[in-house]
Order: sequence, then structure tokens, then C-alpha cells
Amino acid sequence: MPTAIVVGSGPNGLAAAVTLAKAGVEVTVLEAHETIGGGTRTSELTVPGLLHDHCSAVHPMGVASPFMRGADLTSYGVTWRYPEVDLAHPLDGGRAGVMVQDLEETRALLGADGDAWARLFGPIADSFDDLAQDLMGPIMHVPHHPLHLARFGLRALLPASTVARRWQTDEARALYAGAAAHAFFPLHRPTSSAIGTMLLAVGHRFGWPVPEGGSAKITDALAAIVLEHGGRLETGVRVRSLDDLPPTDVVILDLAPAGVVEVAGDRLPRRVRRAYERYRHGPGAFKLDLAVQGGIPWTNEHARRAGTVHLGGRFEEIAEAEIDIQRGRMPARPYVLLAQQYLADPTRSAGDVHPVWAYAHVPTGYDGDASEAIIAQIERFAPGTRERIVAQATTSTSAWEDYNPNYVGGDIVTGANDARQVLFRPRLALDPYATGIPGVFICSAATPPGAGVHGMGGANAAASALRHLR
Repeated sequence: MPTAIVVGSGPNGLAAAVTLAKAGVEVTVLEAHETIGGGTRTSELTVPGLLHDHCSAVHPMGVASPFMRGADLTSYGVTWRYPEVDLAHPLDGGRAGVMVQDLEETRALLGADGDAWARLFGPIADSFDDLAQDLMGPIMHVPHHPLHLARFGLRALLPASTVARRWQTDEARALYAGAAAHAFFPLHRPTSSAIGTMLLAVGHRFGWPVPEGGSAKITDALAAIVLEHGGRLETGVRVRSLDDLPPTDVVILDLAPAGVVEVAGDRLPRRVRRAYERYRHGPGAFKLDLAVQGGIPWTNEHARRAGTVHLGGRFEEIAEAEIDIQRGRMPARPYVLLAQQYLADPTRSAGDVHPVWAYAHVPTGYDGDASEAIIAQIERFAPGTRERIVAQATTSTSAWEDYNPNYVGGDIVTGANDARQVLFRPRLALDPYATGIPGVFICSAATPPGAGVHGMGGANAAASALRHLR
């Protein structure tokens, strides 16, 4: 029986292990921390009984991913819960841009811009199952569905600011800006529309759900599949060099490119090592977990029912804030991504005290405390929130890197989403998962299709490893 070692137990590492184990490979997963999961962990971070997700929180790509759907997570304890409103983007004066899974309802909610919204996202949502075969793997391949891919690609290559011109209202433009800002990349730059367009289309196809009991339930399910197929999980094992590993047929590294350089050293071909050393990381995140009595008193009613809330005001404000963080400046009003998972999953709350998950985009390596800036953005659209906060916990950019070395400088998406890296991460190669060392592969979020709890980087890397074994 062939053997494999997977270094790192984030969702991509576990997806690689699942894929290999199901193919009859004897797999061992090594994790440096005492608990598995990478960014997909859940703990009581503020007060007893409140469940807070450490990093990943809302999972449109988790229900859309071909790997996750094929893994049948529901049979291993994952129960998806859906909020009444998938996404709200409050504006001053009590207004908001609002998205729900139902496209026709969203069309009505967006009023004058509803038809233009539906014309963009309807066809992409309808064809997403076909598109996923092309979008969730290496860019350099023979397309399975060239017409669908071309239609999406022509839009994805555009700046988000160009795409946003199709809408006239602040509500629709801001709603799009908040989704596009998930890329941690200036909205006037090419390809800055790609991630937001995909997330919104996926939202209309699958919704933006959360797993009951926290994101760690996804980790638990993937681990259970590995164990069921004879794999092993070992925690508290930090791999500092490939030479530390016992003999094995395949090694898959759930590491950022810098981590691969660290453990592989001179065994990497020179051209690959240079490419990994040139790999660019993006801005950071500063996370604030809150315990809030009675929940957040949003002025807009839709925001009170939304699983995800984007804060930052109008399109132009978010665009300016994203430019600031790229230039190393901390905005006075940063873009904030906030999740109210308890609305769909009440098991995360303790009575009338509810967990609120939020982070702000900050410059890479930012060493300040962005807590007040985050609370001020919440207060802007929900006056009175401050008085309801009973406890809070923070994660700075340096704490992110301690928590997961892949998050260099607080970069929780493991790589700058500039045009080159969106198309050719982590390096230009026919097989971006191959490291150039026979039998050694990389599977982290630095590989296609990038960040998100979808497991496709791991599944694709495992597919490359299986080809190597054959």
C-alpha cells in the first residue's frame, strides 16, 4: 500500500488526506498545534457557552465546493443552517443593500438596480455547477465548459469599480463593494471583481450558510472520514524539515510558499524556490470577537436578520479604505466583515448573550489595536451597541501569524490577490501543486482556487499526488 504524509490539518490538508485515503493510500496527517483545523476551529473565546469561530465563519464555498459536496459532510455530523437574510450592507440613514439566496427576492429588494443585478448574477448562478469544474482548479487547463468560463472570465478580469458602474443606487453598489472587498485588494485594479462576483453568484445558487455548532464541525467531519478510511491524525508535531519525516511515497504540504521553502530548503529546484520566495502576501486582518447582550441593534431591519453584514459605507468609502491598507495606512473607517452566525444557529449563544464575529482590513503587520475602529463602524449603523458588549477578545496581525504561520503579517487569505497571483498562484506551472521535488506537493490557500473552506486546493493536490503514484 502506498503511503503519504500531509503536513498541516487545515481544510485543504484534510481534504488532501480524505482524497488520498479514499484512494487506498495510507495517510498520516501531522499538525503542529494540539488541535486540528487550521483556520476552521471554534472555541469559547469570550464568555462560557458562547461559540466563536476562530477564522472561517460563513461558508458559501463550503456548500458549493465539488469536493465538499462529494464528501457528504452531512453524514458526518455537519448540519447547515441558513439565516433569513444572507447578506446586508448598511448605509447611513438606515438604508441597506440586501442579498438573499432567492434572486427574484433580491431583485425586488434592490429596486431600480434589481434587473441589472439579476442580469449579472443569474446566469452565473445557474451555470455554477458547470463553472466549478473550470474555476476551482488550475487556470492552465482545457476548459470543460468554455462558453460559461468565458462569460465569467470576461467579468472577473475587470476592476470591481468597472463592474459597479452597471448599478445606479448606493445600495447595489455598496452591496457589490462589500463582496469584492473579500479579496483584500484595491477595487480599481484588474481582477478585483473576481472573488466578489463568485461569492455573490454562489450566494444566489447555494446561500451563505453556517454549520451548526461552529466551523470546527467541518474539521471534525473531514477528520472522521480520514479515520474511517484508515488514516491517522497526530497533533503537537512540528515539521521543520522534510528530513524529519519518515520514508514515504508522497508528502503534501498545507503550507504557504515561505513555509515550503523553510521545510524543503535546497531540495527545491532553484526556479521553484525563487518563485516561492517572490510570492506576495496581502494586507492583514484584525479580529474582534464580541459577546453582545440582546444582539446588535441595527438601524436597518434586514441587518438584524442577516447572517453576514459588511460595514464600510458607500462603494467609494470602501474603495478608499482598501487603497489605504495597500499603502500601509490604517483607515479611520476600515472595511469590516461581521458575522451573526447565532441567528441561523442559536446553539452558539448563552441565553440572551450572543457571539458576534468581526474583523477589519488593516495594513500588513499592523501593530495597533483596531478594536475601537471596528466598534465605531458598528455603532455607525447600530447606535447603542457599545453598551451591550459584555466581553471581547482580539486577534492582532502578529497573533494571526502565531496561530497559523501561513497567515504572514496577518494575511488570513494566504496571498495577495493581484492579477498575477489570481491567475497563476503560487507560480506559473502546468501543475501548480507540484513543488519540483518528486512526490512533494503544496496544497494551501496559496494554490488554486485560493482562500476559502472548500478543500479544493487539497483535493487537487491529492489528485496530482495520485497521478505521481501511478
